[in-house]
Amino acid sequence: MAIADLVKTTLGPKGMDKILQSTGRGHSVTVTNDGATILKSLHIDNAAAKVLVDISKVQDDEVGDGTTSVVVLAGELLREAEKLVATKIHPMTIISGYRMAAECARDALLKKVVDNKADSEKFKSDLMKIAMTTLSSKILSQDKEHFAQLAVDAVMRLQGSTNLESIQIIKKPGGSLKDSFLDEGFILDKKIGLGQPKRIENAKILVANTAMDTDKVKIYGARVRVDSMSKVAEIEGAEKEKMREKVKKIIGHGINCFVNRQLIYNFPEELFADAGILAIEHADFDGIERLALVTGGEIASTFDNPESVKLGQCDLIEEIMIGEDKLIHFSGVALGQACTIVLRGASHHVLDEAERSLHDALCVLSQTVNDSRVLLGGGWPEMIMAKEVDVLAKKTPGKKSHAIEAFSRALLAIPTIIADNAGLDSAELVAQLRAEHHKEGCTAGIDVISGTVGDMAERGISEAFKVKQAVLLSATEAAEMILRVDEIITCAPRQRENRM
Repeated sequence: MAIADLVKTTLGPKGMDKILQSTGRGHSVTVTNDGATILKSLHIDNAAAKVLVDISKVQDDEVGDGTTSVVVLAGELLREAEKLVATKIHPMTIISGYRMAAECARDALLKKVVDNKADSEKFKSDLMKIAMTTLSSKILSQDKEHFAQLAVDAVMRLQGSTNLESIQIIKKPGGSLKDSFLDEGFILDKKIGLGQPKRIENAKILVANTAMDTDKVKIYGARVRVDSMSKVAEIEGAEKEKMREKVKKIIGHGINCFVNRQLIYNFPEELFADAGILAIEHADFDGIERLALVTGGEIASTFDNPESVKLGQCDLIEEIMIGEDKLIHFSGVALGQACTIVLRGASHHVLDEAERSLHDALCVLSQTVNDSRVLLGGGWPEMIMAKEVDVLAKKTPGKKSHAIEAFSRALLAIPTIIADNAGLDSAELVAQLRAEHHKEGCTAGIDVISGTVGDMAERGISEAFKVKQAVLLSATEAAEMILRVDEIITCAPRQRENRM
């Protein structure tokens, strides 16, 4: 529960950030408000607490957003369960009550979802709203329209695949967050070699991972006995020939751009420049894989049979400047889904946090494109669920009804905390919300900006159904798992066999 209280303050649009300071060398500092990032870097001894950390990790991998809500909800469920256990109700009874309540809450949400998949205009505005809601609790909340637009454009280009590999995020310090932009195509963070063409149209690209530095004897500790200097020159000449052959083979592919993952020495580079081929060396592995994916080529390492190598293609390669740095820009690439988001910001901390926030938004959007059901946000879903669960509690006979009631109280904790973090009077607001929700077709939620109960449909605050469902189910399962435990036993370490 201490963990739930730790991330509690980061919930909602007015949530605070945490500074994570590492105890290792260098004392690196991260400023973040992403629940999963905070919990990942905690050093925890308590076994039950590890379960909470795990669910937030899973939530981060699965849907990307709602990491804080999951932990807070699970913590509240446990807190309610503790009160019930104190009144001599068996944990198994509580668990079965929670099960019923979770089912009921999910059905309540399913009745209320909106699906605009058919109408593309509405769907796009839904995506914008979801992106803005996701970003409003993060550092990007100041320019959330700008970033929501970036995220929606990037995800719409994916055409329904949830593979975020082809969206590349480049961070460049300098400028302000508003200067960030989305670029069609692919940007490689490298410089173009000397004396080579700076601009190529209709490029044919060979992406390779091969050693281009064999003009030195490679075998270490090798001794070659020669009886005169001219013999040494012969060896060197032979090596140069070997290199020249290799370069010839590569040029034989009919390419005009060669990207290598390893170094390219001056001699081969010179040969490439003479042939008018753009050679880029030492592109990092991530960049290479993505480049191959984006241009539709394959990574080659042998060049003997040119017909089996798939070349990448793009319309234009040129050098661009971002801030102070020169980068290489590939535009008009074969895979139309690829794009690059360039983030600018004041410092590395700001950029890291911006990248995390944007990643959350991209995850949520790519999931929503597949599962297009949408809910309102701002504590509205929790109130709906709590209301239905309360009704169920009144119908259920026996001790289970206590557990079901407790579940609805735990659900109310989320709007309460959102209000608390904004410094509002949570008891008053939640009571007002409850009264509002007893009217039919109500869309009221907590409007943190004006500090009142507001209409969520008007404010355009939406959330993806998938996120809410994941929060509900993971939190319930984690709480059940911890409730089933009656004691924690420390195991002896594994015995090692005596190897003599």
